[in-house]
This record gives sequence, C-alpha cells and structure tokens, in this order.
Amino acid sequence: MLPKLAKDKHKESKDFFKKLKKKPPKQLDYLMQELHEAAFKETNCLECANCCKTTGPLFTDKDIQRIAKHFKMKPQQFINQFLRVDEDNDYVLQTVPCTFLGADNFCSIYEVRPKACREFPHTDRKKFQQISNLTLKNVAICPAAFNIVEAMKKRINF
Repeated sequence: MLPKLAKDKHKESKDFFKKLKKKPPKQLDYLMQELHEAAFKETNCLECANCCKTTGPLFTDKDIQRIAKHFKMKPQQFINQFLRVDEDNDYVLQTVPCTFLGADNFCSIYEVRPKACREFPHTDRKKFQQISNLTLKNVAICPAAFNIVEAMKKRINF
C-alpha cells in the first residue's frame, strides 16, 4: 500500500523538493524537527520495520568497531561474517532483510545499531533540503517519512 501511495505522489513530491532546494524557508530545520517528532509520536516502528526488511544500512568504521566489540569479535571477523563491500565501496549487510531483525521486528543490536539505522529516515536532519533524493526513496519505505513529507507540503506554500 505505501509503495503505491508514494508512487502516486512521486511527481508532486519531486516538484515540491525542487522548489524546496531553490528556496528553503528560513525556519526549515525547526519545522522538520516539529514534523518529525509529531510523526514519530504516531508511528510504531515495531509494527512495520520495513526499513530493516527492505534496505541495508551503511556501516561506518565506528559502527563496525562498536558492533564487533558488542559481539566480542575482532572488526575483521564481524566484516567477514556479516558485511560486504557495495558498488560505492561502502560496507553493507551481506543479506536483506537485516540479519539482526527478529521475527517480532525487534533489533537484536538496537543499543549498538549503525548510525544509519539510528538516523533513519533522516527527516530531522539539518539542511533537510539537501537530501531530497534520499527522502523520495524513503517515503516508499517508511510510513513516518511519507506522512512527514505530506505534512510539509501542507505547511510550506510555494
């Protein structure tokens, strides 16, 4: 359902982000924080976990060190067991859905999860207008991101 909704709104959202990039409102960061917090008050990620089921995060060197330590492994052992290098030369999971996602949608490494997971769907980040391409992808994955973008369109008039 969400991918279809996002697809139906894709052109409208793409046009909106083009305008947003050209002329971001002065208070955009504050607005994004407000919309992000409101959306996540009404979103239970454990009901969905679509991000964990359909995409894999990038693993930074710090992520690898932290998670390897959690497993009492050497970083290279962790890399060999769970990660691969993608076409952009980044470390990503060998498989999707995420290896660490349980059947109950709980993350088995939640406390030490990668930075990319902690920050997903990136809707509260500063200078939000700079990640419009990423956001256009994320609205098809994350109901909260979809709702945030729809709320933005209502609040920002071009």
